[in-house]
Amino acid sequence: MYLDVRSDWLSYVDELPRALVAANAVASLEALEQSPRHRHRKAQLLFTVRGVINCEVEDAVWIVPPRCAVWIPAGLPHTVFGSGEVECISLFIEPPETPELPNECCTITVSSFFRHLLMRANDLPEHYDVDGPDGRIVSVIFDELAAAPVEDLRLPVPSDPRLKKLTDLLIAAPADHAPVAEWAARIALSERSLSRMLKAEVGMSFGRWRRQLHIVLALRHLSTGKTVQAVAMDLGYESASSFVTMFRKMVGKPPSRYLLERLRPAPHDHGER
Repeated sequence: MYLDVRSDWLSYVDELPRALVAANAVASLEALEQSPRHRHRKAQLLFTVRGVINCEVEDAVWIVPPRCAVWIPAGLPHTVFGSGEVECISLFIEPPETPELPNECCTITVSSFFRHLLMRANDLPEHYDVDGPDGRIVSVIFDELAAAPVEDLRLPVPSDPRLKKLTDLLIAAPADHAPVAEWAARIALSERSLSRMLKAEVGMSFGRWRRQLHIVLALRHLSTGKTVQAVAMDLGYESASSFVTMFRKMVGKPPSRYLLERLRPAPHDHGER
């Protein structure tokens, strides 16, 4: 089955009497940009095989680099677009009981074992035998999903019109490292008011929020083959080393290692967690 967001196809998926329906897609950025905002009754797990996928919900943008997946709860309006050519596997999920599964949209790390399960799920027949081997595979997928570690690859998007304008300004000029007081003046706010509103709406200081934006933009650019040096310059850092330091503090490892772990072939270690 191939990924499609037409309402008739989504209705078909929602009504299939199975706890899991898998779809595979290979598409260009332009094709995925045409996906309208939509929702479905079943939850969705979108796993990136190749490229970077971005998932937008009302209050945030989630970035999904290779070997990660985004969990989209049932009924949540969203849109999906890619950075460059992408390949993904999409699972529409409605397990009988879901107390352990995430209640909110989030990005998760996919282990090698979990990846093999997702690839296997893509070959399941639509009406698989729930009491046979295929049904047991689905149960293990739910167990792995519940145990998967969450990554902070989210850019919160504020709802206040002035803060939304600030978001657009920062995205349009990511290399502009003006102090917070100057950014506040550009949207007719005091520095104190801006800091207070950001803390209330996105739960972050201005500095952390801007660094989180830089992580999102950096992963998009790095996934298309740009060098660390070029991305550092695009984002206004004085040197590649200062950008790498920021990236390591935010993500836990330098960008080259982070991407290498996701772009190299997954090891056939079924015991990896």
